[in-house]
Amino acid sequence: MGFMSEYIKRKPSITDLEAELLNLIKKYNQIRKTFTILYAAALNKQIPTIGMDQDDYYLIHDLLRGASSDSIDFYLETPGGSAEAAEEIVKCIRNKFKNVSFVVSGEAKSAGTIMVLSADEILMTETGSLGPIDAQVKIGRSRISAYDYIEWANEKREEAVKKGALNPFDAIMIAQISPGELSGVYHSLEYAKDLVRDWLKTYKFQKWTTTETRKLKVTEEMKEKRAAEIARKLAKHSDWRSHGRSIKADDLRKIGLKITSIENNPDLADVVYRIQTVCRLILESSTAYKIFATEKEKVFKHAVAPAGAVSGRQNIVPEVAEFEVKCAKCGKTHKMYAKLANKPQIDKDLQKQGKLAYPKDNKLKCDCGFEIDLTGLRNDLESKVGRKIVL
Repeated sequence: MGFMSEYIKRKPSITDLEAELLNLIKKYNQIRKTFTILYAAALNKQIPTIGMDQDDYYLIHDLLRGASSDSIDFYLETPGGSAEAAEEIVKCIRNKFKNVSFVVSGEAKSAGTIMVLSADEILMTETGSLGPIDAQVKIGRSRISAYDYIEWANEKREEAVKKGALNPFDAIMIAQISPGELSGVYHSLEYAKDLVRDWLKTYKFQKWTTTETRKLKVTEEMKEKRAAEIARKLAKHSDWRSHGRSIKADDLRKIGLKITSIENNPDLADVVYRIQTVCRLILESSTAYKIFATEKEKVFKHAVAPAGAVSGRQNIVPEVAEFEVKCAKCGKTHKMYAKLANKPQIDKDLQKQGKLAYPKDNKLKCDCGFEIDLTGLRNDLESKVGRKIVL
């Protein structure tokens, strides 16, 4: 039986899953003799702040205050985000811990990949993946690969020199690019490469003293050359074809990185895959979109709209809110309502239509036995309308 099926069969509540996550982190620490922090984002939720940002740094810094170990294992799952935030987090970790390892069982893309490459040791499961490190920059209304942008601009420059002119469409596009914009894109890409080069040489390669095959002494020049080559390959978008490309452990080994396979330790693999599964269940069954946790503490970020989000209609408050909730286990859609006015007739009318009243304990129990936490949904609704749900 797979881990997901096992947990769903248990019919855990969100509270049960949260307790299980902390227990699993504790077990991980016992196996690895380390202090572990977890940062996992819901990769499939379309939320503007899903990427790594400065606020994440402050939360992580706070969670690390009570750490007494000189070693840390950082479980990371993120679609990417701010390279500046990644740098802040790495500096924080490096100032507090002597030995740093990153654990990847899901996706750690873009800025997440940059962070992982600051490790002394990188542990990955078969499902774990990194991604290209080329920065994503905002051009107009879209975000594009910095590498692709620079490559395209260089191609047009060479074409103009060779032919003496550009076709009308390219000429119009080039005319809209300012020198400052082009310079900013270039520096965004170089910034990511600089971080990877420096961190690989300083941390990942610090114990690399002899070559594996010929047993030659490794010099600082050799470390610099290897780090620069790895950074170049990971930043070269054309090699990977897509910014979202999954770069697996074997791919990383081929470009010169030593990766520890978690599967080589069955007990550790069991715990790591369970951690990944529990995080998925929590993120899919609630409005949480980011999880921060150690074995003793947990902090969730929920997708809750700010007060006054219903612009221009604050004076019009409905008496009832109707919505649908889909079960993450069986896929059943539940039609529900929440009263915003103390009128019994609302219950009579909507229950005749087969709709369920908002539960007093904020938990919807599906027919399949799965329990869905509605706390985030409630907070979102109450903040939008400026009124409490009547239970």
